[in-house]
Amino acid sequence: MKSKIVENQDGTMRALSNRHVQMIAIGGTIGTGLFLGAGSTISKTGPSVMLVYLVLGLFFFFMMRAIGEMFYSDPSQHTFVSFISRYLGPTAGHFTGWTYWIGLIFVCMAELTATATYVQYWFPNVPSWLVELLFLGILAGVNLIAARLFGEAEFWFAMIKIVAIIAMIVTGIFMMSSHAVTPLGHATLTNVFHHFTLFPHGIFNFVAAFPMVFFAFQGIEFVSITIGEAKSPHMIIKKAVNETLIRILLFYIGALIVIMGIIPWTSLSADSSPFVQVFKLAGFPAAAALINFVVLTSAASALNSCIFSAGRHFYQLATEVPETSWMHKHFAKISKNGVPAAAIIFSAALVLVTPLMSLTTAITSVFTIVTGVSSDMYIIVYTLAMVAHRKYRASQDFLPDGFVMPWYRVTSPLTILFFGVIFISLFFVPEDVIGAVGAIIWTVVFGGLEYFRQRKMVPADMN
Repeated sequence: MKSKIVENQDGTMRALSNRHVQMIAIGGTIGTGLFLGAGSTISKTGPSVMLVYLVLGLFFFFMMRAIGEMFYSDPSQHTFVSFISRYLGPTAGHFTGWTYWIGLIFVCMAELTATATYVQYWFPNVPSWLVELLFLGILAGVNLIAARLFGEAEFWFAMIKIVAIIAMIVTGIFMMSSHAVTPLGHATLTNVFHHFTLFPHGIFNFVAAFPMVFFAFQGIEFVSITIGEAKSPHMIIKKAVNETLIRILLFYIGALIVIMGIIPWTSLSADSSPFVQVFKLAGFPAAAALINFVVLTSAASALNSCIFSAGRHFYQLATEVPETSWMHKHFAKISKNGVPAAAIIFSAALVLVTPLMSLTTAITSVFTIVTGVSSDMYIIVYTLAMVAHRKYRASQDFLPDGFVMPWYRVTSPLTILFFGVIFISLFFVPEDVIGAVGAIIWTVVFGGLEYFRQRKMVPADMN
């Protein structure tokens, strides 16, 4: 018997089931970075890359527990940014909301560009703009029809990634247990720690791996944005968040062990997907085409989630401005389908700028810089979420018997400190310096303007 879909007070529907949300959580944890970028990270750091993934995975788990605790206390919210507004004030809330939404638009643009690149692997003569329009149109349509359809699409997108990873892990275990002979030697678990040193290419490359892996995990918080439209939010929050660390250990650490067990890390190519290299050594000639299909679905999944999230965040921003404003009148409303349709259409329309980027290299260069800035801004957004959680703990909303963050007194300040260290590490990686400086400028300028705007509003509200 199907459970009845409950309508929220604002008109949205609690249509996402447990299986939808759990797969969205898995999809958010596993990005294209694992399929394509892991080879580069391993070649720089060797087996110690597992330590990098483990440390970052642990702190992302603590962040998710903090966000999950706030959602558990009030699962009616559509985005964790609403808690920043509530506990840190409207200035911090508006700054974070706009920053996060703009960042999402650029992530959407990047993923849309990626889909065209992957499709052109098979159809090199099809123009990029046509592929981009097609994918954007289909996925925006999926988001406009119903939240449940979005959840169904994410379920199958995530399933493809999971099958690919499990297939590689199973293949690797079989090859290592049978000591299969490859052109690079024997496949064995001892390959993982053969010639092991903590900093094989210097401590700089080890430190530089942290921001690389951080950005691979970016988007892990997407699952929290589904809570406001989930059928059984309290149960789903606990399950989705608690399994974050298990997923990282299984899908990332497990995959890395298999990759380095089959291909000695000193022989791994940094320029091609380690998944392709493993499957080719296993005698699967169509490996490149298979992994290209997987990363295409991964990019489409990320784009689908971005459209969903961007629509909810812009809707949230529209609800927080005065009711007489143009933005509130047009975007603070829910369609008959139970989705913030106007906010989704507006967000998707901005992503239409993507096809224009192929016109000149100058536009592409600017896009690369802005994407770097917006990615670095996520570190600041995550930090503000952690600070909001500390304020929540000191408020009357705190539920001591709720879904509390483990070892809060130690893990909360350590997570905030760690995010600060990650941001500082950007200045030691030449390609990340511009983005880090841009993030600081954005925070000072936009944050300052937002502060003075809110100060002007206070006297008017008090009269």
